[in-house]
Parts: sequence; C-alpha cells; structure tokens
Amino acid sequence: MITTTNFNKFQLDIVQGIPEQLPDKKSYPAGVNRAPKRKDILSKEEKKLAIRNALRYFPKNWHEELSKEFLDELKHYGRIYMYRFKPDYKIYARPIEAYPAKSPKAAAIMLMIQNNLDPAVAQHPEELITYGGNGAVFQNWAQYLLTMKYLSQMTDEQTLHMYSGHPMGLFPSSKDAPRAIVTNGMMVPNYSKPDDLEKFNALGVTQYGQMTAGSYMYIGPQGIVHGTTITLMNAFRKILKKNEDSKGKIFLTSGLGGMSGAQPKAGDITGCITVCAEVNEKAAVKRHKQGWASILIKDLDELVKRVKKAQHDLEVLSIAFHGNIVDVWERFDQENIFVHVGSDQTSLHNPWSGGYYPVGLSFEEANELISTDPALFKEKVQESLRRQAKSINKHAAKGTYFFDYGNAFLLEASRAGADVMGEKEGEFRYPTYVQDILGPMCFDYGFGPFRWVCTSGNPEDLDKSDQIAMEVLTEIQKNAPEEIQLQMNDNIIWIKNAKQNKLVVGSQARILYADAEGRAKIAAAFNDAIARGHISAPIVLGRDHHDVSGTDSPYRETSNIYDGSQFTADMSIHNVIGDSFRGATWVSIHNGGGVGWGEVSNGGFGMVLDGTEEADRQLRSMLFYDVNNGIARRSWARNKEALFAIKREMDRSPNLKVTLPQLVENDLLDKLEF
Repeated sequence: MITTTNFNKFQLDIVQGIPEQLPDKKSYPAGVNRAPKRKDILSKEEKKLAIRNALRYFPKNWHEELSKEFLDELKHYGRIYMYRFKPDYKIYARPIEAYPAKSPKAAAIMLMIQNNLDPAVAQHPEELITYGGNGAVFQNWAQYLLTMKYLSQMTDEQTLHMYSGHPMGLFPSSKDAPRAIVTNGMMVPNYSKPDDLEKFNALGVTQYGQMTAGSYMYIGPQGIVHGTTITLMNAFRKILKKNEDSKGKIFLTSGLGGMSGAQPKAGDITGCITVCAEVNEKAAVKRHKQGWASILIKDLDELVKRVKKAQHDLEVLSIAFHGNIVDVWERFDQENIFVHVGSDQTSLHNPWSGGYYPVGLSFEEANELISTDPALFKEKVQESLRRQAKSINKHAAKGTYFFDYGNAFLLEASRAGADVMGEKEGEFRYPTYVQDILGPMCFDYGFGPFRWVCTSGNPEDLDKSDQIAMEVLTEIQKNAPEEIQLQMNDNIIWIKNAKQNKLVVGSQARILYADAEGRAKIAAAFNDAIARGHISAPIVLGRDHHDVSGTDSPYRETSNIYDGSQFTADMSIHNVIGDSFRGATWVSIHNGGGVGWGEVSNGGFGMVLDGTEEADRQLRSMLFYDVNNGIARRSWARNKEALFAIKREMDRSPNLKVTLPQLVENDLLDKLEF
C-alpha cells in the first residue's frame, strides 16, 4: 500500500483513480478549442455496445445515470469522452517529485502524459487529443484516471500494458523490462480503413495515437520546429543562387495546429517570409499569442498588402493568416506574388473528420457538415483539393519549389482526381520532403529527432543540457567525415540558439538531430551530469517516431526507399521489439500517424536517465540499435548514404554485422528481354 498521510490533494486524486463517489456532471468549458463532432457511424445495436463498453469502468449503481449521459455524448460528439470524470486539478508537467509513485520511472511517465494533455500543448485537451485533429493520449477520462493510478502503484518489477488508451493492467516483469508497453490502433489488416477507425473508436475499443501523442513523447511545436527548419533551410538551398539569402523570399503553407504551428517559427529561424493559413481562429490566435507567429491577419486584402511590403523591404516575417489556404494560393497567383517555397501541413491523414477544411465553407459550417452530411463534406473536401492543386501547379510553372510535407496532401489530392501525378506510373508530380531532403541528407546517415525532457521542470537544467549537447557535438564534429559536416554544423547552430528562439511550450524540453554516436554521447554526458548533481533530476530521452528506424511510411519516412519494401512494416516492428529488451523505459507501436490510419506503422520509446550505471549501460545499447536498425534497412535498399553510414559503423563496432547488397549494373537489366 502507498502511504498517503502526507499527500496533497493532487496526489490523493492520482492515487484514487476512479473516484469513490460519483462526481457532479460538468458543463463544457467556454472558449476552448474543442474537437469536431465525429460522424454518426454506429447502428443502434452498436451504440448500445459502445455504452456497455463505457459503463464497464464504473460501479453498477452508477450505470443508469451514466448510460443516459454517455448516450448524450455519443449523439452530440460522436464519441464517449466521459467529461464528468475529468479531474479538477490543472494538468501540466509538474516537477517529477510532485507525482505520487513508488518508481521514479513511473513518475516520469506520469509527467510526460500530463505534458501531452496540458492545454498549452494539446490541440483538444478536453477530448484528450494532443494534435492532428485525432491524435489521442486516451479515449476517455476513465482511462486517464486508471492509468495514473496504476503508475502510482507500479514498482520496478512491474510493466503497465496499454491497449489503445486502455490500461489492461500491471503485470509482473523484471527491472530490465520496460515499465510500459503501449499500442494504439493495431488492427487486423482488413479492418484498417478510415471508416474502421471511426467505428471502432466510437465503440471505445481502439484509438489513433498519431505518433508522439499516444506514446507520451510530444513536446509541443518545438518537436517539429527543428525538422521543419532543417527542411526549409535546405529547400531554400536547393533554389537560391550562391551567396543569395532567404530574406524577402516567401514560404507559403497552411496549418497552425499542434504540429504545424511550428512552421512560422521555423520560417523565422530560416530567415524568410512565412505565410501560414489556418481556418480555426482559436488555433491561429493561440499560436500568435504564444509567439510562434509574428503577426496575425484576418483579411485577404490586408495579407496581400503586408506580404508585398515585406518582399520590398526584404523582411524576415511570419504571418498567421486566419483563412483558407486555397484562397491564398489563388489570390497570390492573381496578384503575381512569387512564392519561392510552398507546402501544406493540414492534417490530411484525417480528411473527413476535421483534418482539412474545404474552401467556401466557414469553420463552423464545415464542422456541422462533418456530422450532418459526411458524404457532402467529403465531396467538398475533394473539390477543394482539386482547386488547391490546380493553383499550386500554376505557381510551380512560375518556378515555385513545392514539396509534400508528408501529411498525405498529394495522396488525398490524387484520390480526389487532382492533377498531381508525375510522368511515371504511381509517381507524384512533386517530391516528398523525405525524398528530396530529409531522407538522403539525414535519415540515411542516421540523423533524426533526438529529444529530451528535464523532469525537474527547472529551466536552468535545460540550459545546462543545451550546453552539454553543444559541447559534445562540437567535439564529434572535429573528426566527422565530410559527408556529415553540414548536418553537424546545422545542429550545433540550432542548439546554440535554441534558448533565444523561445521554443519551450509545456515541459522543459529540447530537440536536435543527431546520429547514433551523437545521441549516445550526449545521453551519457547527461547521465554523468545527473550522477554528479550538476543536473538536479532525471532526464527523459525520446524521439519523434519520424526518424531513421521508427516508422514505415511509403509516402513519408520511407518514401526514399525504392526497392519495393517501402510498403512493408518490418522495420518499425523490429525497432520497438529491439528497443524493449535493450533498455527502453517504455515503448510504443501505432497504426497510423502523420499520413493516416492504415497508411503507416510507427513506433517510439521513452528512456529515463537517473545517473546510474544501469542507465549508462542501457542508453549505449538501446540508442545504438534504435538508429542502426534503420540504417541497415536503408542500406539494404541500396541507398548510397546509408551504405556509407553502415559500413562506417561496422568499422567502428566489430560486433555489428549487417547484410550488404550486391549492386547490379543497369546495363545488365537493360539487355534482358521482357
């Protein structure tokens, strides 16, 4: 039993889990960014099943009252969120010692869960959705309460097993086992179409964990700012003349939700004019208030005038525009405003439930249509995608460099009949950013989004960790080969300037791109600093699933793999299994994420550094595998950068033996008669 004598109210509520007394029904808070109503997809019998499934969390004497309430939620929201059971305390990443826990590692997981649900971080916190329109931490508030209770009870010889937000329970394990195993949306393959998600999520038996939402590793927009910055810097490098900079040059894009709110900040760091359109006024205002965009504009005429001035004055400026991106593309074409770089970051992995809003409808009208006439809403979305693609093509004909930012824009546009296909069968007219930039420049060399969270909540610890990371990278760069000097230099500049760019939202967290050597050496230096008391509390390591090894996604992370295996999911499965017995504190594997349900398999991890020798041993083993698993797969696909990287690693690590491909001359195949 946990001794609760000295616990405060917050800690007592955590330990209690499902309350002993039925709490009063809550009214929905005013002014919050609420999730759109999901479409009515269940039959009468299935609705009964959804309510039956929801009621099993609660005592039988509550069932009559709650059954009516849950039916009401199902009618009004398309889901049973159990608003009544949302706790009264504020949800945010507290210092690790604030959490009632037997295991410090369990406390770290509690901190990360609360960070994902912090209203300053989460897109739809009342519905437990972190980002992407449907990227959920839990399906309902009962799951949250039970999970936090289990974590408060957990010892270092137990593992919590999470089934799509549902805490199946604590199972005996060992100190070397992960403290949590997380799965989200893992469906039998034939039941992985978009409507399957809608149906089974409404039934309360699965959820869309996105990438870092359902794996408790989201750190706010900062998590994607770095990747967007690297992408944008190199996009401009592709099109600018020698000695020409990006001042006064335009980056046009859309989406200011949890992930894509990073775009204007990345534009500022890159040094260009960023115009980011967002139909949800609350999201646009939120990002402007948080400082992620310089100015907020709500009128298209005013936008045109301000952009022309910024071009003339060679400004570095980020604009959050409250309006539809299609209108902006079309108007900029009419005004002959030259767009240097263009993309799209709306949540088109979720096109029929609020991930993309069609031009010609207000935000409110579109949300109403999602639930009242989903067929017409789909028609409007596809019409809008055709218009958007047509306008982008006009800009591209003038010289705009457009890339797909891995949000399924080209995929859904093609399904809508838009003119986005290339000359080769099955090939899009525009490349993905992984094909053109991040794949060959970063992932194939082993560079990806390494991140950490200082569990003390103390900004001074984050400052110290920044300094440590910069010193480690600077030392590695001295002997790094020419092939990765640019990547090393960009990341040293990034970490050097990270604090002044004010990237922290929620937890005291940081991200940078590093390879296996960099990640292990930085982590080891952190662990040593914790052991010496230089850093005052444990550090949680993690990464975005959008990485070298974590994700199999043919239209994004593995879109630069051309041997046919981009449609397989072996790598991500091996990654999560391999991490689990090499020292990860928790591991996760998801169906969907980034480009859509049924389109991708992705996995991640969390690792707690506590200053011990055990943590040092685990970090060296797990981080090495976590990266090199992906490089090995990429080298087998004949990617030349990955071949260079894995051969270099085998030279340094005698215990690593990777199967290498024998390269085939094109002339040999051309001589064959087919």
